[in-house]
This record gives sequence, C-alpha cells and structure tokens, in this order.
Amino acid sequence: MLNSLAPLDGVFRALADPTRRAIVERLMREDASVSQLARPLPMSLAAVVQHVAILEESGLVRTQKTGRVRTCRIDPQALAVVEDWLAQRRCIWEGRLDRPGRH
Repeated sequence: MLNSLAPLDGVFRALADPTRRAIVERLMREDASVSQLARPLPMSLAAVVQHVAILEESGLVRTQKTGRVRTCRIDPQALAVVEDWLAQRRCIWEGRLDRPGRH
C-alpha cells in the first residue's frame, strides 16, 4: 500500500512549495521555457532550474531541450493520479457523512 502511494508523495511534496505551485499554474496555461518561467519570479535562473527539476522528478512536468532552450510542459497524467486519489477520499468522507453518529 505504501509503495503504491510513492508517486503521489512526490507530487504532493513538489506542490508543497509556493514557487513550484506558481510554475505549475503558469504551465497549465501554456508551455514555457525555463527562462520564461524565471522572468516573473524573485529568484535566480539557477533556483528556477532546481524547482523545475523537482517538478520533473515528481512527474508533474516534462521538459524537452532544443538547442539551448529547455521547454517545460505539464504532464496531465500526474495530475490525474492526484485527482483520482482525492476523488476516492471524497467518496469515503461523503459516505461517512451520510451515516450520522459514526464519525
């Protein structure tokens, strides 16, 4: 059971940081290069590269390097794993709420 949650742990760990959440929000609108992601953020390009690496390790982001440009995009499959997990928890909790006195 715990091993099956390992990918989910990585996603939640990656999303625990506000900078990485901001990067994910940006990439949900459109693909972007690392330098485009770094431009509005109050940190160095090297710091953004590290954040992108963590997002990539979690499976949330995929990157492709063409020449000197690394383009980032969201991997919707990783988001689907989180959505499925949350939906299962929601069903369990709603089931408990439907049975008064058993919380």
